[in-house]
Parts: sequence; structure tokens; C-alpha cells
Amino acid sequence: MSVLSGKKVLLGISGGIAAYKTPNLVRCLVKNGAEVKVVMTDSAKDFVTPLSLSTVSKNPVYSSFKSDDDDALWNNHVELGIWADFMLICPATANTLFKMANGNCDNILLATYLSCKTQVFFAPAMDLDMYKHQSTKESINKLISFGNILIPPASGELASGLSGEGRLPEPEEIVEFIDNFYSKGLPLIGKKVLISAGPTIEEIDPVRYISNYSSGKMGFALAETALMLGAQVKLVSGPTDQSISTKKVNLIKVKTGSEMRKVILENYSDSEIVIMAAAVCDYKPKEFSKKKLKKDNKEINIKFEKTADILMELGKRKENQILIGFALENSEELVNAKNKLKNKNLDLIVLNSLNDKGAGFGHDTNKVTLISSSGKITPYKLKEKTEVANDIFKHIIELV
Repeated sequence: MSVLSGKKVLLGISGGIAAYKTPNLVRCLVKNGAEVKVVMTDSAKDFVTPLSLSTVSKNPVYSSFKSDDDDALWNNHVELGIWADFMLICPATANTLFKMANGNCDNILLATYLSCKTQVFFAPAMDLDMYKHQSTKESINKLISFGNILIPPASGELASGLSGEGRLPEPEEIVEFIDNFYSKGLPLIGKKVLISAGPTIEEIDPVRYISNYSSGKMGFALAETALMLGAQVKLVSGPTDQSISTKKVNLIKVKTGSEMRKVILENYSDSEIVIMAAAVCDYKPKEFSKKKLKKDNKEINIKFEKTADILMELGKRKENQILIGFALENSEELVNAKNKLKNKNLDLIVLNSLNDKGAGFGHDTNKVTLISSSGKITPYKLKEKTEVANDIFKHIIELV
């Protein structure tokens, strides 16, 4: 999940060759959770079709003041400006930059820009000499003075065959620029967060293993929430079907408890917030059979031994880290959770109960009680795990 998730983005496309990149730009915005509507000039349609943009955005594309289907209907540029959380004009040609800077209004893109009361980003794209021309510089400086945000052009090969400044950045770079802009001031900006998720497995023979019912949903929700709050996130996950929506989360996959322990300890000293949401197997077979165990006998005896208690080890090694653990209980729940909080030197523990319907392993929902080292107990109702992650981080932010 990106900080752009849920944002309403109004993309304005003017008539430059770089407009061919805009379908991929829309895809990138949508992939980051944004809703996108497109307004474009007539000349932009020479480089990219409204059909392709409406297909990737799943919204109508506006290129004139009146509806193509009904002359009596008009496309309300004021409503578009009010709808948007921010507007992105990309590519912004020299012609469009001049009109924006001087209040010229001869197409729906410019009318929408002048009606937009939210943040406006603009990404110039043109040939080298056009970008360096004094009139272009004046337009850009004037737009910046209005409070608009310049997305600087890249240097590289241009449509003319020349090479230099004026090239439109790649869609991923544009989205990253906007993402970074909205990340400023977030409560966990720059904080290094280490999260474990999912089950671990312990092998019995080449085809069998023991594990548990953990789905990893809670840990993955925590990782996405941490990212939205500005953190640098490492997610160490056991085998799970869950996926992360962005490469900004450093996902490290492991299988066994010993593998998880190794990765967690390697990253522990460099982390500021550590959340152990994984359900690590408490026991493992004492011996691994290299050959598949045959079912010749009615009974089979497998000796088990305890696995390393990763959370206990982290508590003993804790320096300045904020350490959060989970407790899944079905009897004497508060007592057991409080003991775990104290014995493992945690700052916060998240208690789930197996007795609560819709909570615990495998569900999209969870019902938790948060207990802090100060003794504060905060129960929450049954919620989606994404909402539970938000609740957990509210408490973590208080500790930062």
C-alpha cells in the first residue's frame, strides 16, 4: 500500500510526444491504489487515444466541454476540480505551460486547472532548446510562484534525436516523486521497521512437515500500514499466499524457524521498531528423515524438541528498539499476555483470543486487546486486519 492509496488523481494530458507514456502512468497510479480521471487536449489525442486511457483508468476521459454522446450535456470542469485530491499535468508542453501561467483558457484541461483548488503537479516535456528558452523558464517560475509543484524533466535522448534536459521522467519516477511529496511529515518518516509474518514450517521428511494455520494477513497488513506512515519496511515472511502491493517493502521469504531467527537477528540492531507477528513453530522434529517415512506401521513415533524463542532473544538483546509481540490465547488470556509482555521485555503486546469468532488465524478480521509495558489495556472490537494494523500503529507512534 502506498501513501497514494485512496487518492483521487486528476491527470491532465497536453499534446506532446511524451503523452504516449501516460497509459503506463495511469497504471502505476492505479497500482498504488489511486483513482484516476483524465482530461486531455484535442492535440493530445494525436499521441494517445482516449480509449486506451479510459480502459486503464476505468473512468471516462474528458477532452471537450460537451459530451460526445449528447450535445445537451456538458463536462463539468468545476466538478472535476472539486473531485480531485490533486491534479497532475503530464506532459506539460511549452504551450500549455504558458497558458497555465497566464490564465488562458481555451480547452477543458486549462478550465479544469483554473478550477482546481487542490495541489497541482506539472511535468514539463519538450525538446532541449524549447525547455531552455527564456519564455519557458518564465512560465515555470510563475507556476511555481502560484504554489504548483514542478516535477523536473529528466535528461536523455529526445524525440528530435538530440540528447539533453527536457525528457519526461518514466511513469514510476513520476509516481515516486509524488509519493515522496506526500510522505513528508508522516509520523514514521525514515523509521526502520522490521516485521515478521506468517507461519514457519519444520520438515519431518522430504514430503511432510508440521506448521500452523497462520495466513500472514496480519503481518502483511502491518507492513503496508507502516509504509503508508513513512517507514522503511523489511518484512520477513514464512510460507504464505499473501503478497505485497509495492516493491518499497523489502520482502524476505523464509521457511523454518531457524531461517526466520537468522534473518531477524541480522536486521535487529539496525531496526527501530520490531513487530513479531509471525507464528513461529514452538517445536520441530528432533531428527529429519532423508527418506520418506513409510506407513508400514499403524503408529509412528516422532521425537520433537523446542525451537528457539526468537522474541525472548530479541527482548534480551534489546537496546533502543521498540519491541512488539503477539499472544494468541484461549485461557487466562490477560494473565498469559501480561506475563509474556514482562518476561520477554516487550513494549507492547497484541492479544488475540481463539475464543472470539472471526479472530486469529485465517480470517480477514481480528479482535485484539493491546497491553503496554506501562500497564495500559486497550480492547478493540472485531475489525478488518487493515484497520487493526492502524490501531496497533497508533499505539506504536505514541512510543516513538
